[in-house]
Amino acid sequence: MITAEELELTMIEIVALSGDARTKLLTAVKEAKAHNFDRAKALVDEAQELLNDAHKSQTDLLTLEARGEVTTPTVLLVHAQDHLMTTMLLRDVIDALLDIYR
Repeated sequence: MITAEELELTMIEIVALSGDARTKLLTAVKEAKAHNFDRAKALVDEAQELLNDAHKSQTDLLTLEARGEVTTPTVLLVHAQDHLMTTMLLRDVIDALLDIYR
């Protein structure tokens, strides 16, 4: 059974990782505008790694919920989910933008 503190830390981790990924993605667009395509790609790759880590934490929470170990949704949990999903969508949009800049 996961403790309340462990659950909170996991949710905060998802928010932080997603936020860091978002920052890298937005910086990648700036780099692409400046025709620094190698740097833009590197930033997108770094963002993807952060998103992979956040997604793993999300999957771990889903697994715990499926086992009945997490039963009460919180505002922080909803915020973490929102942060992750909007950043994943942003990654898809920025992939298209980078193609346009090239």
